[in-house]
Amino acid sequence: MNTSSKTRNMVLTAVIAAIIILMAFVPYVGYINLVVIKATLIHVPVIIGSVILGPKKGAFLGFIFGLTSLINNTFNPSLLSFAFSPFYSGGNLWSIVICFVPRILVGVIPYFVYKGFMKLGRGKKTMEYVALPVAGVAGAFTNTLLVMNLIYFCFVDQFAAAKEIAVSAVYQVILGIIVANGVPEAIVAAVLTLALGKVLLHFSYNR
Repeated sequence: MNTSSKTRNMVLTAVIAAIIILMAFVPYVGYINLVVIKATLIHVPVIIGSVILGPKKGAFLGFIFGLTSLINNTFNPSLLSFAFSPFYSGGNLWSIVICFVPRILVGVIPYFVYKGFMKLGRGKKTMEYVALPVAGVAGAFTNTLLVMNLIYFCFVDQFAAAKEIAVSAVYQVILGIIVANGVPEAIVAAVLTLALGKVLLHFSYNR
């Protein structure tokens, strides 16, 4: 990769990072407080960054996503903010894991899904119409499934107490959140990853 392409990718990384930060701290744009948990659209720029810039820069963007989640759940909490911030009542070190690990992987997995589908299509440009939305769905569900299942395994008692339900009913509620939040988030990610990814891919020097 020459100096010009490196500079262009660094600039694009900075722009996407700025978009993530802007979305995170503009009310009802990046994080939508649904009382029980915050729905999010911030995974979308992370996914797009992963596809067009590669897994290393994608992981960095995922880290920024996680950092904004930590700050947001500390200072603008919802009912389950203990699962994302050790500084909120009931949180602990597992909150850091939940806050960062799934979000970092959102910046990694879509790249390999995209590359895998493009390889299956032997690099044909038309395959992007499949590879990009599938990468978007994979990134969105990476976030939703990992976050919600880690909450179940690490905070099942706290979740039950917060929701005032029996521990035995917790996973049913989590499945409901996965469907109610995760499916719409995945659809949005698929559409935007296709639309914006097609426009931005010519800036990429990682294909």
